[in-house]
Amino acid sequence: MTASDERPGRTVRKAVIPAAGQGTRFLPATKAMPKEMLPVVDTPAIQYIVEEAVRAGLTDVLMITGRNKRSLEDHFDRNVELEVGLEAKGDQAKLARVQESTDLAQVHYVRQGDPKGLGHAVAVAEQHVGDEPFVVLLGDDIVDSRDPLLDTMIKVREEHGGSVVAFMEVPEDQIHLYGCAVAEPTGVTDVVKVSGLVEKPKREEAPSNLAIIGRYLLDPAVFDVLRETKPGKGGEIQLTDALQVLAQGDGPGYGVHGVVFRGRRYDTGDKLDYIKAVVRLASEREDIGGELRTWLADYVKTDGASGADS
Repeated sequence: MTASDERPGRTVRKAVIPAAGQGTRFLPATKAMPKEMLPVVDTPAIQYIVEEAVRAGLTDVLMITGRNKRSLEDHFDRNVELEVGLEAKGDQAKLARVQESTDLAQVHYVRQGDPKGLGHAVAVAEQHVGDEPFVVLLGDDIVDSRDPLLDTMIKVREEHGGSVVAFMEVPEDQIHLYGCAVAEPTGVTDVVKVSGLVEKPKREEAPSNLAIIGRYLLDPAVFDVLRETKPGKGGEIQLTDALQVLAQGDGPGYGVHGVVFRGRRYDTGDKLDYIKAVVRLASEREDIGGELRTWLADYVKTDGASGADS
């Protein structure tokens, strides 16, 4: 397959969500439950990701799954018995919440088999994606609905073609946790031209403080590159390595731009950050936010202070 010659401006319709990871950082909770199903307040993290895709007009969603991920499919499928029971009770509010996930998008599933890295997971999507640009959303990053990152990335793709990566600025002592960009300004605020990428560099070797976050808009040319990409850091096929080739090459589908995101992002891939995400999102809810904020303030003044001193 070769990338389409239709450049740029082709409509982006499809989203790919890699969800085959084992979630070892959240054991024992993820021993029998996918980490993507961990609730952020009362909604599984994976639903936030699908909702973000849908808001950007991406209603064709492919999830890359693995063993023990059946509950992901069940969540986005109908539960007839539950729906009938709620309808019989006249509980329309809960019924609507249950049906919401079913009606969000057309969700498809394919198994990755042996998880060999993000690049390998993206390659698994080739048959479904075909010759179209597509968005990859990683489930560890929840982007606030008030900050439409994907819309901006799609506009950059329409302007420049090629692929688009989302970045955020991080402190120097954290850059080793992320893929990092070599980038130059374009003259447009928070849009950069990427000339190189490094996967989790040492602090002293990082070319910038621009860290990749879990949003990519990829040209289908990436599939040809991934077929030639050898295992890299951690013995895995790194998407960063393929993007490096696209950034430095020339031809249809090549070239990489970046969007520097300055909005609200919630990291659910780390235990402490996951708890922060739950608290932040819950505190803004109309139904429980006010009471939670009052409790938190009281806790910090009393229980929290005494706990810190003990």
